[in-house]
Amino acid sequence: MLMFTHCLILNCTCLSFHQLGWPLHEGDDLHPQENIVKMSQGEPLTDEDRLPWLLQLHGVIQRERCSGRDGFVTCSALKRLYRQIMLHGSTALDQEIRPPAPPDVFFLFLHGDFSLVHQRMMSRTAHFMKADLLHSQFELLEPPLGDEENVLFLDIARDINDIALEVEKHIISLKPQPVKL
Repeated sequence: MLMFTHCLILNCTCLSFHQLGWPLHEGDDLHPQENIVKMSQGEPLTDEDRLPWLLQLHGVIQRERCSGRDGFVTCSALKRLYRQIMLHGSTALDQEIRPPAPPDVFFLFLHGDFSLVHQRMMSRTAHFMKADLLHSQFELLEPPLGDEENVLFLDIARDINDIALEVEKHIISLKPQPVKL
C-alpha cells in the first residue's frame, strides 16, 4: 500500500499506478460534502473537519492491506498526526507513543516551493479547493522527520518520468525477493 502525502502532481501518481496496475484511491473523493463546500468557499479545514476524512482514508488503507492487494492513496496528509491517523485510525488520537508504521505501507512526500505548487494548482480546472488555500496548507505542513518510517522524499521540480522511475525502484526494493535455492 502506497500513500502520497501532500500530493500535488497527480500525473506522477497516474504514471506509476497505471504502470503497476494498482488501484488509485483519490483522497479528495472521500471528503465529506461539508469539507468540499468549505474549501470551495475558500475556508481552510480544521483538524476537526479533517478527522472523518482521515478515518475514511484509514479504512481504505486497511481494506487494501487486508485484501493483500497493493494500491495508491493520494492526499495531503499535512501533519504527522494526520499520517498517524491514516496508519492507525482513531487509536492514534489516544497514544503518546505511537506504534511503528506497518512495513507494507509507505509515504511519498512530494515537496516543492510555494511558487511551483501554486503555479500547478492554478493550472487545475474544476477542482473544489481554491489556490488561495495553499498558504494555509503550507502553514500547517509538518514535513516527515527522520523518525517517521517508510517515507520517500521527492522534489516535484524534477522531471515527472524520473520521479515515477524512482517510485517504482523504491517499490521494487521493498518487495520480498524470491529465495534462490
